[in-house]
Amino acid sequence: MKRLSREITIWVVSEFGPEEMLIRLSDPYWFQAFGCVLGFDWHSSGLTTTVCGALMEGIAGLESDLGLFVAGGKGGRSRKTPSEIESFCDRISQHPQKLVYASRMAAKVDNSGLQDGYQLYHHVFLFTKEGSWGVIQQGMNEQTRYARRYHWLGRDVKDFVCDPHTAVCCDQWGKPLNMVASESEEARSISASLSKENPESIAQELSKLQNLNLPSHHHVLLSDINPQRIKQILLASYETQPKNFEALLATRGIGPKTIRALALLSELVYGAQVSFRDPVRYSFAHGGKDRHPYPVNRAVYDRSISILKKALAAAKVGRTERLEALKRLSALEL
Repeated sequence: MKRLSREITIWVVSEFGPEEMLIRLSDPYWFQAFGCVLGFDWHSSGLTTTVCGALMEGIAGLESDLGLFVAGGKGGRSRKTPSEIESFCDRISQHPQKLVYASRMAAKVDNSGLQDGYQLYHHVFLFTKEGSWGVIQQGMNEQTRYARRYHWLGRDVKDFVCDPHTAVCCDQWGKPLNMVASESEEARSISASLSKENPESIAQELSKLQNLNLPSHHHVLLSDINPQRIKQILLASYETQPKNFEALLATRGIGPKTIRALALLSELVYGAQVSFRDPVRYSFAHGGKDRHPYPVNRAVYDRSISILKKALAAAKVGRTERLEALKRLSALEL
């Protein structure tokens, strides 16, 4: 998988540039097909982490030549993403601040701004020398054991907190609290305004709501909102006075419960509409690791790698700027 993902990436980058690879990876259908070509089953949640891992390890050492960098990963590795971005940026004399911010906001949006019941456990951040970026992250619902994948493409992100995704993929639909939907604009504005008020008044309003009987169809629940706990957390936003919802979401300590409480107040007290719209929306070349639709044929798999290497080498004859990268590629053994 590492060898084949490397060949495909080198081919795409060499023919179309590194940003094209970001565009393709942000397309959930292309990403899924990519995973199937690498030998993974289309229906397996492990496809996301394995494909990203194979890509990361496959181009290791070639990042500067390709102009494409991959940071992050699964579990604890995801928390190292900012430092990995900074390390890569040091190599190419690029300022990492905007990229680190994009990485953190993508995770914050999909964990707190969009509350769909899927806890993030995988975060991969890709970027180019020119500063283009993309994100592939995945969450797991512990009750259903279904996974959900989130695709981002920096080029298309006009606003981190208003319909920022390229795609959100899952086999199950739900009724999430979607504070990053365009329909939630007024609720976002009111939430940001509430976060700048004295936390004591917010806690009092939440305490009053604890005694209300909400209609059965209401999707924002009070059962796990603790007014006093929210009060303590809101002290951070009260001190910083965030100018908008994005700044509020970026504030350290502001998580799902705080956003949920502010959304509840925005909707019930101020009548602002809150969206519950779920943003969710192959073929096999080499078989699948679980023997579906048939076992991986190693001979065919290796032949595909060989064909791509030869085609790439032939296409690059005369392009001196790539010769050194190709020499390193030929010498690299995985």
